[in-house]
Amino acid sequence: MVVLMSNKKLDYKIKKNITLLPSMLQSVERAIADLRRGSIVIVAGNEHALLVQAAEGLTREALARISALSKENPSLLITARRASILGLINDPRGAVRISLADEITAEVVRMMADPTGPQPQKGLTALSIARIDQDTAPGAAELGAIEIAKLSRLLPATVVATIPKEKLSYLSSWAESESLLAVELEDIRLYRSSEARTLKNVSEAEVPLSESETTKIMAFRPPDGSREHLAIVIGELNTEQAVLVRIHSECFTGDLLASLRCDCGDQLRGAIAEINKAGGGVLLYMAQEGRGIGLVNKLRAYQLQDKGYDTLDANEQLGFDYDERIYQPAVEILNQLDISKIRLLTNNPQKVRALEDEGIEVFERVAHSFPSNRHNERYMATKQGRGGHLL
Repeated sequence: MVVLMSNKKLDYKIKKNITLLPSMLQSVERAIADLRRGSIVIVAGNEHALLVQAAEGLTREALARISALSKENPSLLITARRASILGLINDPRGAVRISLADEITAEVVRMMADPTGPQPQKGLTALSIARIDQDTAPGAAELGAIEIAKLSRLLPATVVATIPKEKLSYLSSWAESESLLAVELEDIRLYRSSEARTLKNVSEAEVPLSESETTKIMAFRPPDGSREHLAIVIGELNTEQAVLVRIHSECFTGDLLASLRCDCGDQLRGAIAEINKAGGGVLLYMAQEGRGIGLVNKLRAYQLQDKGYDTLDANEQLGFDYDERIYQPAVEILNQLDISKIRLLTNNPQKVRALEDEGIEVFERVAHSFPSNRHNERYMATKQGRGGHLL
């Protein structure tokens, strides 16, 4: 994951700007919507600003418009991890900006961004390449452009061009005259944490389940109206003791369709039964499909797995880290439920550490594994051998 700021710094910034959070969230959410429908957005960094468009939806007309607005040839911006997969660099940290030659077309850009389709036939050695990371360029708008692509659940690749410096003094009015939405790098930096910190319980209802008839589902949503997370409260909660908790990332294919490519459906239903057997607890159902990359990108990863890549390598081929999830939303919901000490149903030691880093006491890790099948044997072996899961 492209790191934009440490958690402590983020918490300080959020507390300092708490009254501005709704507008900050909404500006990023509007930019996400524009990017997803193929529009150009502006990301304003420290002393510079970029025109940004998602690479996966790039058209010849959009490429020409970016050039006309910026008066320069656009660049392709990809994660350093994707660039290392392409053999362009050796360091997988941060982002890489590749200057596009005149003859490179929108089709070639889409190929470079998406490893699941046809790949460019020509080599890329003649193109100029600049690596950008948090240490060398903390105010770089390029980092915000990659992050907003990830927030949009698109491939983490964008076409960018630098806005002429003379326009920065009247950037807002210029953006409005060109019907472009501008978003601040600082708002993008704060988005994930501020969205988590502002979750509110917006509705709840009793929902008897086959594995637990005494169940209440609580929905939590941030003020910008984006993705909802669910707390499935099973049986009776006793917060004076360590509460049995499962943090489950949504999996459309496994949870709903009973896909045999993963063990998610077994883990979901098994956790509900285990919590009910224990007399009570909580299953947090988090809107972080595909370990945080979204359903479409997860299906792309499946395509790559069918070509021989394992589940970790497939995500990295797409330009993502192996695990793009964050646990601040789960911690916020636990805090709102007055749960600070838990027995965690998981096989993932990283999840234990992430919760403890956010102030949750993990009193016990409770093993939560299920038999593999011929379709997910490699997936399970990769989770254990490379992902560090205790299976």
